Amino acid sequence: MKRRSFLAATAGALAAPHVSRAQGRSVLKIIPEGDLAIVDPVFTTATVARNHGYAVFDTLYGQDDTYQMRPQMVAGHVVENDGKQWTLTLREGLKFHDGEPVRGRDCVASIRRFSARDAFGQALMAATDEVSAPDDRTIRFRLNKAFPLLPNALGKTGTPMPCIMPERLAQTDPNRQVTEMVGSGPYRFVTAERVPGSRVVYEKYAGYVPRGDGPATFTAGPKVAHFERVEWQVIPDSSTAASALMNGEVDWIQNPSVDLLPALRGNARLQFQPDVIGGISVMRFNCIQPPFDNPALRRALLGAVDQAEFMTASMGDDRSLWEDRVGLFTPGTPLASEAGLEPLLGKRDMAKVKADIAASGYKGERVVMLGAVDYPAANARSLVGVDLFKKLGLNVDF
Repeated sequence: MKRRSFLAATAGALAAPHVSRAQGRSVLKIIPEGDLAIVDPVFTTATVARNHGYAVFDTLYGQDDTYQMRPQMVAGHVVENDGKQWTLTLREGLKFHDGEPVRGRDCVASIRRFSARDAFGQALMAATDEVSAPDDRTIRFRLNKAFPLLPNALGKTGTPMPCIMPERLAQTDPNRQVTEMVGSGPYRFVTAERVPGSRVVYEKYAGYVPRGDGPATFTAGPKVAHFERVEWQVIPDSSTAASALMNGEVDWIQNPSVDLLPALRGNARLQFQPDVIGGISVMRFNCIQPPFDNPALRRALLGAVDQAEFMTASMGDDRSLWEDRVGLFTPGTPLASEAGLEPLLGKRDMAKVKADIAASGYKGERVVMLGAVDYPAANARSLVGVDLFKKLGLNVDF
């Protein structure tokens, strides 16, 4: 699966590049975007855990390359009572990695746990009077109002992941991590070979039955496991990762450092593939704690943010790898719009921003900024933010 992110943003969007070697072996060796610190794709919003989740687990619906939801684990559904009742029927032959069949009650428990962690799931549950499993292959939603986006909630590609796990695992408190990885996806998680901070291993699940219809695009359609074994090798240092790829020690780097791209692209044995969706970078204020509980201060800072500066720092001068003038949705996707972006566009007037900050009542309160130092591109964006805030006179603790 390619990395896909759909997040609200202020900083800009980038097309995350991937570099890989042409190969035909039965083992695929990947350097992922970061370490798989948490294996439960419902418990965390980390995209690396979501990517791991799509190997181990499956979802009731999948999203195709036109952003439409298609049945995945379900054979289909019937909508009745003016949209207030949905009856989903599972495909035949679905089995978990422990050999147990996937039953309706497993799905119900998984939906409830996912919905406790996810805003979209919570919206679905708010419209739901009852979700039940009348039999082993049926899931029934009795709604208090029509909710036409039900497949979107149960097949969303963002984080957390709406994965289906056995009922005994799905009954785990949503605020506690599931550590036993038993899914019904195309690969088994090899717990015994996991080395935190270094290696993650998956083996092909012989009992997985892909859908028999439709093209395989994004997370929809037949999921065919082309490799007997997939190994994630966690290499935080970008130069070491690039050397491993060029020396044939690995087959694929998910997020190569931008400063190494010229050398990688110049290697005839390697293939360079930008992700057409990419991801959106977020500068997110904690709006319930001082000083950013002050909306006047938040509005003032928008006048200083230059999306292009953040993108250049993380992805370089190659405009094919990033975009600015970005709102809440990724450019090129159905909901993309520049509406409301006026404060982020046009010439930056730092003197006016400083005056607006003073007028907001800011009195030097400490601003704690968190940055992911083990993600080079994200770290670069964080450093731009720190520098900007300090120039504006904010008391920053990075």
